[in-house]
Amino acid sequence: MNVLFISTEAAPFAKVGGMADVVGSLPAALSTHGIQARVLMPGYGFINHDKHNIKHLFSFQQPLKEGTADVHIYTTIKDNVIFYFLQSWPYFGSEQQVYTEWDWDSPRFIFFNQIAMGAIWEIGRRFNWYPDICHVNDWHTGLIPFLIEHNKDTPPWSRISTVLSIHNLAYQGDQTGGFMWKAGIPGRDHPELVSRNLTDNMLAIAIAYSNIVSTVSPRYAVEIQYPYMGYELDGIIRARAGDLYGILNGIDTNLWNPKTDIHLKANYDHQNFESNRPINKQALQTICHLPERTEVMVIGLVSRLVWQKGIDLAIPALRRFLAQYDVQFVALGTGEAAIEQDVRKLTEDFHWRAKSFIQFDASIAQLIYGGADLFLMPSHFEPCGMGQMIAMRYGALPLVRETGGLADTVENYDNADGLVGSGFTFEWEEADAVYGTLKWALDTYQNRPHAWRNMQRNAMQKDFSWHASAKRYIDLYQKAVNKRKGIV
Repeated sequence: MNVLFISTEAAPFAKVGGMADVVGSLPAALSTHGIQARVLMPGYGFINHDKHNIKHLFSFQQPLKEGTADVHIYTTIKDNVIFYFLQSWPYFGSEQQVYTEWDWDSPRFIFFNQIAMGAIWEIGRRFNWYPDICHVNDWHTGLIPFLIEHNKDTPPWSRISTVLSIHNLAYQGDQTGGFMWKAGIPGRDHPELVSRNLTDNMLAIAIAYSNIVSTVSPRYAVEIQYPYMGYELDGIIRARAGDLYGILNGIDTNLWNPKTDIHLKANYDHQNFESNRPINKQALQTICHLPERTEVMVIGLVSRLVWQKGIDLAIPALRRFLAQYDVQFVALGTGEAAIEQDVRKLTEDFHWRAKSFIQFDASIAQLIYGGADLFLMPSHFEPCGMGQMIAMRYGALPLVRETGGLADTVENYDNADGLVGSGFTFEWEEADAVYGTLKWALDTYQNRPHAWRNMQRNAMQKDFSWHASAKRYIDLYQKAVNKRKGIV
């Protein structure tokens, strides 16, 4: 089976969020199961061609509503997966960031859908490689399922099935109807779109026209069918409930490996973490200019500093907690200016036991994963989340809100000997809930160290590799093929 991933992000070439990690890792995992997976993405100007050995493959002209576009396709191979990069003036080839403003991103990603269709045609014509599945990701590629359906009576489109992955429903590409009309996109007459006035919403279009819809965790697939997390698309999602599946993301366990991580001061695994891991804790305290004390609980946070991540819940809870208890706190991340300032102010007010890095630095991030005792991730919503999985692999017990992928991956402490549990969870979206759970974690850390170590061992031995998820995606692809053929 041939699967073509179409995405605006793929690690290590272009990364903003978790979608990049999925598209950068899942195709390689699929290839170990006999799937011919390839990736097609924009050829952003900031991508270093020399570093990634990216070479020009061919160029073609894409017919548009007005004139034609010269499209240049570049390629490289990573982990035995072929990547294609599309460049075409004025949208792709010179920019220095993935996303900009709505009135620029809307027409440029509509254009990307158009040239992606042209690229599929040209790659097939030139190299006789056609996808059986086009796996699209989020709103930026949401027109592909519709355009394939619109051309379903013409080979090769008649035999191509589509799968949509929703990584974050909050971003939808809505109110783009004028841009679509200007680009010459045909009218969308699907009754689920027309009846809900969603014909100008690119994610809704993808939901309506994809053969199969997936999300990045089982819990999130349930949550988005209800108004609170459905972001006004819950109705059309419920209409597709029979074709909706949640598959938990994996992580690259070769990359995220405390046994080999070069950023750590001392490497370790689940067998020797008790002796080696404290060395990283001391190194973390050193770079933060905090007292080097092995007995104090260190709370770590590595996050985008945005509302979704629940930082507004964490700040007041941490302010109370740091004032009352002998603990340390280290934060790393960037995001919304107001939230950055709140984090900065918190750590300045408690400078003798807290430190923040309003930046992204991989070496500091790894030391937080490898040296912190507790990893804070109190998200309002979390489609899947990677931070909690990385933290567990590195032996930092996560403290999370029970939502989305956090609920699917973090097993709550049994409040006993720690033979059951890999972290601490709470439900209510309140600062008091974060504060109470922090107290529970601290009590466990100080008074039940044996249970804490058992949970660390549990967490580090969890299998978050892509291989189990890859098998589920293969089943999903077969469902999409069967649905396209009318096989129940």
